[in-house]
Amino acid sequence: MNALSAPADLRTWIGEHLDPLEDRPAVDGFTRRSDFDLSPGPWPDAATALTPASVLIALVEREAGLSVILTRRSDTLRRHTGQIALPGGRRDPGETPWRTAVREAHEEIGLHPDYVSLVGLSTPYQTGTGYLITPVVGFVLPGFKLTANPDEVADIFETPFGFLMDPSNHEEHERELPTGEMRRFYAMTHADRVIWGATAGILRALYDRLYGAALA
Repeated sequence: MNALSAPADLRTWIGEHLDPLEDRPAVDGFTRRSDFDLSPGPWPDAATALTPASVLIALVEREAGLSVILTRRSDTLRRHTGQIALPGGRRDPGETPWRTAVREAHEEIGLHPDYVSLVGLSTPYQTGTGYLITPVVGFVLPGFKLTANPDEVADIFETPFGFLMDPSNHEEHERELPTGEMRRFYAMTHADRVIWGATAGILRALYDRLYGAALA
């Protein structure tokens, strides 16, 4: 295994801005972000049950700096077809958020857990499709081999962490939903790939945690 690793102070600094790896209530009692943050209009009913899920924000330790593993979802999936995503999925009963993130990354892209060192949890994110996603942040040593699960993933790629954490790259887009409602959302375009929706929102929330920006 490649011994290259991020400086200890960088790991510590990022970890200090995250929540610890501890169980917490699935919905209530914690600040969260959502697909509705940039859109006017009513929020969904707070009593509506949300499906818990997790994603892995995998920070790969490259010589040129950190990068983030992203995927393009398979064109055969029923939802979010072809969209850019972080590895992740639904949480199994009794499973911790971080266990879900690591398991799903292994199942979706073949990232072996031995290469992943978890440092904390970012801000929970609620999607318009009824999921409450816990982002789990971890450092990943180079030397791993990835294999896409063709049922879920069409492509795997890395995007520079510095690009994703640069607010000048955080665009706001608008789209009309089938219901006629206008929905505004974050988007980040890198190398002709448009990262938008929940994935961009999760990354924006991580930027806010790390660099102290706050949504009004």
